[in-house]
Formats: sequence, structure tokens, C-alpha cells
Amino acid sequence: QVQLVESGGGLVQAGGSRRLSCAASGRTFSSYAMGWFRQAPGKEREFVAAISWSGGSTSYKNSVKGRFAISRDNAKNTVYLQMNSLKPEDTAIYYCAQDCVTGRPSPTDYSVNYCYWGQGTQVTVSS
Repeated sequence: QVQLVESGGGLVQAGGSRRLSCAASGRTFSSYAMGWFRQAPGKEREFVAAISWSGGSTSYKNSVKGRFAISRDNAKNTVYLQMNSLKPEDTAIYYCAQDCVTGRPSPTDYSVNYCYWGQGTQVTVSS
């Protein structure tokens, strides 16, 4: 059983920073691409960022480019999302997800390609 546990959410003022962590267990972490998604109240879940299994390729939602950075530490079975210059519209529950297949050469932004999900961590940005 694959388990993903997010942490690092909380309340932050606009313009501030926050780093989210996702700890994985249950199968070979380093073989899978990882992604971050978010869902705001009354909105659909949306793609935020993804990173390839090797860490060599990343992908971002346009509105977070230049502000957010995804990274991974395969030795620790952990993926991170560094969030800078936060805006109130970034307020959402953030979810970590693991790709369904191993060795995908490029990160994917399609939620259907992620088979394992964490329970989410709340990020609230105040103005």
C-alpha cells in the first residue's frame, strides 16, 4: 500500500513563503514522477507542479511559475513544494500525488495519470 503524507500547510500573509513536504512509503519512490495539485473552496482540483522520477524535468501551472519550485530528495522518499510570494488566490488544500507508472520521461499535469494521493494540507494566504 502506497502512503503519501503532506505537511507544512498553515496560515501565511500575502507575500510570504511556505514549504510543503510529502513523505512517501510503500513502494519504490525514486521510480515515479510526483505532482502537486490544489483545490480551493467551490473549485475543481487543479494541477500545480510536477517533477520527473529523476528530478531532471519539472512542470508548473502558469500562475505559479517563478513563485513556486518543486523538488525531490529520493534518499528521503520526499517531494517538496517551495511557495514564495504567496497570494490570497493560492489559498487551497494542497495534495501530493504519485504517478501510476515508473520511469515516465516527462512530468504530466493530468490528474488521471496519478494513482496515489495524500489527504492534503491546508494553505491559507491572508491579505
